[in-house]
Amino acid sequence: MRVALLTGGGDCPGLNAVIYAAVRKGINHYGDEFIGFLNGWKGVLENQWMPLDLKAIDGIQLKGGTVLHSSRTNVKKIPGGIDKVRDVLKQNKVDALIALGGDDTQSVTLALTDAGIPGVGVPKTIDNDINGTDATFGFDTAVSIATEAIDRLHTTADSHNRVMVVEVMGRDAGWIAYAAGTAGGAHVTLVPERPIDIDHVCKLLKYNYDNGKHYGIVVVAEGCHLPEGGQVIGSAEVDSFGHARLSGIGEALADLIEKKTGFETRSVNLGHTQRGGVPSAFDRILGQRYGLHAIDMVHEQKWGRIAVLKGTDITDITIKEAISCNRRLDQRFFDVLSDLESKV
Repeated sequence: MRVALLTGGGDCPGLNAVIYAAVRKGINHYGDEFIGFLNGWKGVLENQWMPLDLKAIDGIQLKGGTVLHSSRTNVKKIPGGIDKVRDVLKQNKVDALIALGGDDTQSVTLALTDAGIPGVGVPKTIDNDINGTDATFGFDTAVSIATEAIDRLHTTADSHNRVMVVEVMGRDAGWIAYAAGTAGGAHVTLVPERPIDIDHVCKLLKYNYDNGKHYGIVVVAEGCHLPEGGQVIGSAEVDSFGHARLSGIGEALADLIEKKTGFETRSVNLGHTQRGGVPSAFDRILGQRYGLHAIDMVHEQKWGRIAVLKGTDITDITIKEAISCNRRLDQRFFDVLSDLESKV
C-alpha cells in the first residue's frame, strides 16, 4: 500500500516517534510505501509532501516537534476542500491516510472518512484531554517541564517572600495543572473544571504566611475562568476552528491576589516551553506504540477509527466517539487537590 501521514494542530514531543514506528513497521512488515504531507491539512490541499523511507526516519523518534511540520487548517471550511483532498490523494496514488492530531484535526479525518476516503487517526494533544484514551504522548514531557519550572520557582519565591503564579497549558481540561501542581508541591492548583474561588485562594496563601512560610506557589491552567470576566483572551483573533488564543490568566490572577492579600505577587507563563524539546522516555515509547497500531489499523481497514490507550493496552475506537467530548478532571482528582491543601 501507499500510505500518507500528516501532523495537524500544535506540535508536541512524541509526534516523530509515531511517524518513525508507523513507517518502520509498514516498510519492514507490510512492504508499504510512505509519503508525508507537510504542514498538516494545508500540505494536502497544496499538494506538498516528502517521501518517507527508512533513511528519512532514521533517528527522528529521539527528536521533539514534527519533521512534517504542522498547521491549523480546517478543510471543512474551505469550499470544495473535501473534493480537493480526494483529488490530491488520488493524484499521488495514496491508498490510506494516517492523521496525527487532536479533536480539530480528527474532525477533518472523520469528515473525509464519511466521504469515503480511507483514513485512521492517532490522538495528539498536549492537554491530554481526548475522550476515550488514558494518555496522549507529549503530556508526560510537558508535565516534567512544568514541574521542573515549579521546583525552581519555590526557591526564588522563598528568597523574596513572594507569591508566584505559574500559568500552564490547559484550555478546557486541567490535566497539566493538576499533575505539575501536585508533583511540584504547589500550595494552590487551579483547573478549568472548577470556578476560581479567589477568597479561598487568598485564605490558603495567608495561612502559609501566618504559619512561617512567607511565600506561595499557585499553578493555574490557561483556560481557568476568573471570578468575574471568564477566560482571559490573549488575542481577539480565532483560528480556523474558532478557538481564541488564551493567555494572561496568570498575570490577571497575580494582580487579584496582590490586591486582596497585600503580598508581593509575580506571574510566570510557561507557554510553548511545555511543548518544546525532546520527548521523555515514556512519550517516545507511547508514541511508537500508537504508530505501530495505526499502521495495523490501515491494513485491517479500520477506517474512521483512532488508536487509544486503555490501561496498558493500545486499542481503537471510532473517531466520532473520541471527539464527542473532552476528557476532563472529575471529583476523584478534585479530592486529591483538596486533601493536599492546607486546612483553613
